[in-house]
Amino acid sequence: MDPVRIVIVGGSFGGLTAAYELRRRLNPQRAEITLLAKDGEFRFVPSFPWVATGRRRLEQISFPLAGALASRQVRFAKETVTHIDTATKVVATDAAEHPYDFLVVATGHRSANEAVSGLGPFDGPGHSPMSAGETEELAQAIRRLLAEPGPVVIGAAPGASCIGPVYELAFELDHLLRRRGLRHQVPISLLTPEPFLGHMGMGGAGTIRQLLEAALEERDIAYRTSAAITRISEESVETADTAPTPSVCSIIIPPLAGVEAVATSEGLANPKGFVPVDDHYRHAVADGVYAVGVAVALPPVDATAVPVNFPKTGHMTEQMAKIVAADLAARLEGREAPTAELSARCILDMGNRAAYLAVDPVRPPRNRIPTVSEGRPWLVAKMAFERAYLAFARRGKLVPTALGW
Repeated sequence: MDPVRIVIVGGSFGGLTAAYELRRRLNPQRAEITLLAKDGEFRFVPSFPWVATGRRRLEQISFPLAGALASRQVRFAKETVTHIDTATKVVATDAAEHPYDFLVVATGHRSANEAVSGLGPFDGPGHSPMSAGETEELAQAIRRLLAEPGPVVIGAAPGASCIGPVYELAFELDHLLRRRGLRHQVPISLLTPEPFLGHMGMGGAGTIRQLLEAALEERDIAYRTSAAITRISEESVETADTAPTPSVCSIIIPPLAGVEAVATSEGLANPKGFVPVDDHYRHAVADGVYAVGVAVALPPVDATAVPVNFPKTGHMTEQMAKIVAADLAARLEGREAPTAELSARCILDMGNRAAYLAVDPVRPPRNRIPTVSEGRPWLVAKMAFERAYLAFARRGKLVPTALGW
């Protein structure tokens, strides 16, 4: 019997976890696994705020995909996917065509920077940490800020789903400026579309709202909720309902959209470019297609005055990928694997300490009272987890993710 052909598109948390888990369950005689990614490097995305503030260099949180995948007998091709034909089961790239029996879409996102006028960083004054290139550009902007201090705005645009880095960057920048003796020269404002602090697209959790309110007020970081950012200029950030907030360095998280190849492939995605799936993360219609991570279409947990979308963290992405691997392997044996609702565990860097948040499930109401804890040990744990994850993943293994990120 010929091995089944499994193609994975995307080389970040979703793609890498799917590849490792599928190979753990299916030997090379049973499955030929190919991972396609436009970038040859895996990057630990949760550490992008540390790259932006100078605590890490990009090369410290990266490793080549080819060697790591080869150690698990997974083929790797550094190619850009241009089209997915779900009828003929072929993934077309800029270099070749890859037929598949099963496809895992783990492409991540496209930053919809066009949603806010002036949100660059390469065609406007606004900055964002949503890709490696943007993060390195933001790091340069922060170095300029240290040389020429002035007001800063950190926030998220309407429809954003990645709110955690807003808080992390505000706290980390505050900590950096205090260590440099410059904090008194840099007013920091936080603008969020959330109806209250700590909503984070999941309706809030336990006492995280009170923790964040106290931490921002303790650090003299001004904040405004239900803020709809509309425009970024060289001097300010504008919102829909109030006067502009002065800013010489504006860091704004954009809303996310599906990547072009997924969004334009017929019958694959919804109008926003995300892939509709069932509770096993199988495509709603297309045979043999799965999706994980940011590529998945997930509705918001509630309606808010300014849109806030469902969060998708690395921890949740790994859960999806493991559910997919279990289901795909079970289908090959003529059975169906169990599934589970997503939970969330993350450690939020607060500069000189960190906060730990655990919710199960993500969508309220929840089976368990959320865990919220704060202290220096959580910051140490976050640093240790980053190093452990990279050390294991570059050797073709996955580190246990009980802490999340």
